[in-house]
Amino acid sequence: MRGRLFTKPKPDRTTMKHLRYDPIAAALKEDLGDGDVTSEFFVPDTLHASGRIVAREKAIVAGTGMVAEVFRQVDPSIDTQILRPDGEEAAAGDTIIEVRGLARSILNGERVALNFLQRLCGIATLTRQFVDAIGNYTTKILDTRKTTPGLRALEKAAVLAGGGGNHRFGLYDMVLVKDNHLATFEGLSSFAERIKQLRRDRPNIRIEVEAEDLEQVRAFVEIEGIDVILLDNMTPTQIREAVALQRGNVQFEASGGITLRNVNRIAATGVDYISVGSLTNAARAIDIGLEMTHVPR
Repeated sequence: MRGRLFTKPKPDRTTMKHLRYDPIAAALKEDLGDGDVTSEFFVPDTLHASGRIVAREKAIVAGTGMVAEVFRQVDPSIDTQILRPDGEEAAAGDTIIEVRGLARSILNGERVALNFLQRLCGIATLTRQFVDAIGNYTTKILDTRKTTPGLRALEKAAVLAGGGGNHRFGLYDMVLVKDNHLATFEGLSSFAERIKQLRRDRPNIRIEVEAEDLEQVRAFVEIEGIDVILLDNMTPTQIREAVALQRGNVQFEASGGITLRNVNRIAATGVDYISVGSLTNAARAIDIGLEMTHVPR
């Protein structure tokens, strides 16, 4: 059996296992430094409070597990209740998460928690817009490696929450031969031999090859061992012609210049996948805030 196209980092704590370092600890250190001076002078150290993390606009939720982990790292005694789990839609005014605990602790974690949540909800929301835009076509919307350094697992989990799929996680879990790789080969025959060798040495890995024109597509569909042909910056007409050249089990992915305006037309060509770099590198942060009240004890 050949390797899967999608890597699927799971949400919450399982997602953290994919990270090379702890982004929450780094973010808290960056924000808190050696202490929250404002809270130390203006908030009593024994004061308890409750807070509501509220969506101020319609959004698809993602990153709730990160919020809970932020507050846990700040103060394990903080009680966090997730009311809108990842993947659910939140309307403007909806409470996504409730927190209860020492007011200072909540304030210490507020900004970092919201930064993660706003960013990840933005990715999930944009992904859902692309998924909805293709309508009833079976084409799968994929992300790319155009992610924030160090936050790839979190951002790819947000894509899943929005209904999209994950392309390769990194350079190590899938082969993607692009134009710069192809430039190192003297001819198609030597390239085909290398594909055969790769298939022998790594029988379970997914192999994708980028094609810049229909001539390359015609050549690649004849090479045994290629799983996916990436159609780079082709028009819908060219994509349709490329898909018509399909042989065996080879699949097709469209990429380059994909927008909400044209994604439906591209899906209509019959392409299997559409990869969209803007899901993670151009998503707008969602407006989300924390509203806190005093809790007498």
